[in-house]
Amino acid sequence: MDSIWTGRDDSSEGGDTRRLFQIVRLDRDDFSAGDPVLLGFACDAGVKRNHGRPGARKGPTAIRRMLANLPAHTLQAFWDFGDVTCEDDALEAAQAAQGRKVARVLDTGALPVTLGGGHEVAWSSFQGLAAHLAGIQQSPRLLIVNLDAHFDLRTSRPGTSGTSFDQILEYGRKHALDIRYACFGVSPVGNTQGLYDHARSLNVAYVEDSQMQEVHLSARLTELEHMMASADMVYLTIDLDVLPASVAPGVSAPAPFGVPFAVVEAFVLAVKASGKLCMADIAEINPDQDIDNRTARAAARLVWRLLKP
Repeated sequence: MDSIWTGRDDSSEGGDTRRLFQIVRLDRDDFSAGDPVLLGFACDAGVKRNHGRPGARKGPTAIRRMLANLPAHTLQAFWDFGDVTCEDDALEAAQAAQGRKVARVLDTGALPVTLGGGHEVAWSSFQGLAAHLAGIQQSPRLLIVNLDAHFDLRTSRPGTSGTSFDQILEYGRKHALDIRYACFGVSPVGNTQGLYDHARSLNVAYVEDSQMQEVHLSARLTELEHMMASADMVYLTIDLDVLPASVAPGVSAPAPFGVPFAVVEAFVLAVKASGKLCMADIAEINPDQDIDNRTARAAARLVWRLLKP
């Protein structure tokens, strides 16, 4: 892990020259309330089960490499809590292990930011949140904000990278939890009519990619603010295939249209500014398909936004 966190040392220059590799805290769990904590989920099993292109297990390392040399600015410290690695097809065991790590971070009041595998990571993150909330007499109202070209509401089991939010909503119904799911950036050519119908049957709020362009940003942010006003906690999860293929070629399913990076970043900043963000994921980067680290660089900038105070 130490070899990943390297970068340029500008200490001979004037002013604050710190970069992230110089302030990361490795192999430590002494984080506390408000601290940003990175976790990795190195997994290909969900994508393989969903008939996608494998390579997502390399995602956490690729993002860290691009993060390492970014400037620290006002960030004083953050933690890297390491990876859970899924061996072969042992997806459910890996998700449970990742959920326990997420719960550990949440229990301290820190902010977990999880770096891919595939979007099956959302089910593991939610397991951690559910464990963290267990025993609370009145469960909070949870808003899930998913920036994604796909609903990921497939009903097939066992789970895949395409089933996470159906699994989460199913859990919510069984346990009488107040969960609202909103998916921004849905591609009409990436989802069957059956998935649209299922989304409507579950009262999922969604906006298609054609209505998520920069000209629509003000209206979309107003909608997002209204949703967050009715929630106690917000879980933000980003599937990098929501971005145009020119920005994010390194994903399992590149987008021919996509949502501009500026819009995605504006959503990240709005959720962060709400004060209700409880955890976040960046999923589906596939370094084997990336070009000049474009996707990893885009992911790293979004993570940088989440880490900064």
